[in-house]
Formats: sequence, structure tokens, C-alpha cells
Amino acid sequence: MTTHQGRHFLQIPGPSPVPDRVLRAMDMPVIDHRSQQFAELGKAVLDGCRTIFKTSGPVIIFPSSGTGAWEAAIVNTLSPGDKVLMVETGHFATLWRQMAARWGIEVDFIPGDWRHGVDPGAIEARLAQDTARAIKAVMVVHNETSTGVTSRVSDIRAAIDRSGHPALLLVDTISSLGSVDYRHDEWKVDVTVAGSQKGFMLPPGLGFNAISEKARAVAKTNKMPRSYWDWEEMLKPNVSGFFPYTPATNLLYGLREAIAMLLEEGLDNVFARHKRLAAATRAAVTHWGLEVLCLDPSEYSPVLTAVLMPPGHDADKFRKVVLDNYNMSLGSGLSKVAGKVFRIGHLGECNELTLMGALSGVEMGLAAAGVPHRAGGVDAAMASLEERPTTNSPGHLKVVKT
Repeated sequence: MTTHQGRHFLQIPGPSPVPDRVLRAMDMPVIDHRSQQFAELGKAVLDGCRTIFKTSGPVIIFPSSGTGAWEAAIVNTLSPGDKVLMVETGHFATLWRQMAARWGIEVDFIPGDWRHGVDPGAIEARLAQDTARAIKAVMVVHNETSTGVTSRVSDIRAAIDRSGHPALLLVDTISSLGSVDYRHDEWKVDVTVAGSQKGFMLPPGLGFNAISEKARAVAKTNKMPRSYWDWEEMLKPNVSGFFPYTPATNLLYGLREAIAMLLEEGLDNVFARHKRLAAATRAAVTHWGLEVLCLDPSEYSPVLTAVLMPPGHDADKFRKVVLDNYNMSLGSGLSKVAGKVFRIGHLGECNELTLMGALSGVEMGLAAAGVPHRAGGVDAAMASLEERPTTNSPGHLKVVKT
């Protein structure tokens, strides 16, 4: 086993590195979860989550993975035999489809090439054909972690509205919330699904559902069996800052601190930082002569960049070279793109210097693994980062070289 000095570079697209501030916030004694002290913590995180989701409605926090939050969205809004519309944007959209099928949901799955996001026009066309209004929900992944493609939820919402269809809109933001601009209320999303281990910069262990009034009304009459995932059972004690069962107290301490960090930086600044780091990463990839998996520039993910390996070279062997030599973890290719793609995460607690270290490790790894490439990708990334927007006057944006 190779022994490394220095901090491990965790450059997978989640779980993301946990900031020291969050780790310190979590390093607290467990308290009585029926006490007033806990109620203050509960109210703080529930209110703070509404700000991050950009909603005035309830956000429900489950002790779970993001997969648990998926299940909660399904069992509260759908019944066995219901029909839903989904799109094959990648590995996680496929997993959500499989879960829905296990609950007896009929899935109309629009095929995709894993290099594009959801086509709003295809959604509109499918809904327009559904004159019987059999489709109960449209379920999409905002940021497909397996491919580095971000779908345009606002355009999907507009397509649903144009069709005049009453279907619910359920959106997976597990890898985008807190890193990519997202507006639950403005985009009229009915259920937003999220997890703690990506943009929230926490360890895995919390799942989230932000819900609309329409979704809650459906859930009150829905007959799908559920107990642990029942929204109403959570919402009753949540009013006072409590939970119906033992909550993940120390993760909630961390969540309170993570929300504070996001709001101190300012959400718009957080989103701009992610876009800037993503653009620098793509500049490096392009210079190396490699190919970004995402084909549509309007769908480039600010969270991660998925990179195609040249023919004849295995992505997992390359990732092992990088890990063994430079103590850095890169994301693997999943299912259809296994061995063909590696993924560079640049989300959460990541800044310019962190990214430059990561890209240096990738470039050295390409050389060490004998992968054909053009040296100098790190310089291209630096050049991209040197172009900084500065406000010259109100309403005027000037780009300067520093």
C-alpha cells in the first residue's frame, strides 16, 4: 500500500469534501431531541433550507441518503398503476426509473444518449399526446452526476405549462442544490429531492423533499403504503422544530453551519464560482485534446466535468494511476460509460487553488498512464481563471485580465 503525505484530494462529484467549519460544528455532544435547545436547532435548519431551495413552503429532512428522498417523493405522490414520464439522461435517471417500477409505477422512459439533458420539446409533445391525462408526474434529474449534464428545469416547466397538462413536476437536485441556481417556487416544482453530501458540503446521511401545496394535497389522498417516509407525520412536529423519531442531531449541527457558509458567500456568488471552476476545467480538457462528455454548451454542469478517454485507454486504470501516484480520487464511469469516462468534481468547498491542484494531478496522471494528450492543460485552466468579471458601474459588466 502506498503511503502519502498531505491531504487526500477528493475530486469525485460527491460526497464532496466537508469543510473544517462544518466538521467543527458537528463535533458536539448529542442533546435531548425533545428539548427546547433542539427545537431551536430544528427551526434554524428547516428555515435555512427554505432559503437554499428558494421556497416559502415546507422542506422535509429525513435521516437518509438521496435514494431515500427519491422514495419519499414517489410514495407520497403516486399510487401503484400510475403512469409517469421520465427521461434517460444517465445512470441516476435510470435508477430512479427502476425504483418507480418496483413501486408498481408505469414509466414512459424517453431514451437518451447520455450526452444531452432533458429535451423540453419532447416533454411537451408527450404531454400533448396524453389527452386522457394518464401521466401523473414528470420526473427529471436536474444535474446528471454520471454525465456532467445539467437539464434546464425552467424550460421543462414552461413546456409543461404550454401543454396545459396537470402532471406534477418532480426534480432530483441531489448533485446540484447549493451549487447550481435552482428555484423551487419560481419554477413551480412540486417535489424537489436533495441530499446532504454534495452542495451542502456534509457527510452523507440527510435526504430532503421540498414540496408544493399541490404535492401535499395529492399526498393527503394518495393511497400508497408508507410509514417512515410519510410527509404528514414529519410536518406535524416540524412546526415546533421537532421530528417524529430520532433525528440525525450532529448532521443537523453541520447543516446549520453549511447553510451559514452558503449564505455568507451569497448564493449567486456560490453559483458563479462553480461556473468559473467548471469553465477552467473544460479549458484544460480541451487543451489536452480530450473530449467533454456533455455535447451541449448550454447544459455544461457547474458541478463536475465528465471526460471521455481516448480509444484503447481504460478510464479506471487511469484513475488508479492517479490515486496510487498522487493521492487523488476521481469519479468513475457508471454503467453505460464504465471504463470510458472519468469525472472531475469541482463542487462544494472548492476554490481556484484546489482546482489547480486537481488538474495538475490529472495532467501528471495522463503522462504517467501513457494517455495521449497535449501538455499545458493546467496553463489553459489558469488562463481561464485569470479572466475575472468586475463591476465597473451599475448594470455594466467588464471583463479584465489580472
